[in-house]
Amino acid sequence: MSEVVSFDDHYSARSAKNARSGTQIQNVFFNRNELSQILQVYGRMVAKSEWRDYAIGETKNACIFAIFHRTADHPLFKIYKEPRLAAKQGAYAVLSQNGRILKRGKTLAQVLKVFDSRRFQAIDGD
Repeated sequence: MSEVVSFDDHYSARSAKNARSGTQIQNVFFNRNELSQILQVYGRMVAKSEWRDYAIGETKNACIFAIFHRTADHPLFKIYKEPRLAAKQGAYAVLSQNGRILKRGKTLAQVLKVFDSRRFQAIDGD
């Protein structure tokens, strides 16, 4: 049990390389301009008390900006950036809480129009 084992001879984890092709996997992130556009919409909705929290995450092929009404809830919306779909359907998408795609497009500005202020006005019940 007290034998020292060297891990130099073992393969590294697949976190940075694709196991089959050996090619380097590119991490997907929002750049400064994209994040600025998203945070501008987010700030507008926070001022209206519609949204209160957000989270940024990533998967193997996409970067996700999740928007919450309360921290403990499921996200109300998810803004996806998936570059491998850029030539097909567009790299950006907005998904609703139940997973439906509300808008998909080639530019982030086009996709963020789904949060146009006219669509998200509060309805007065009086």
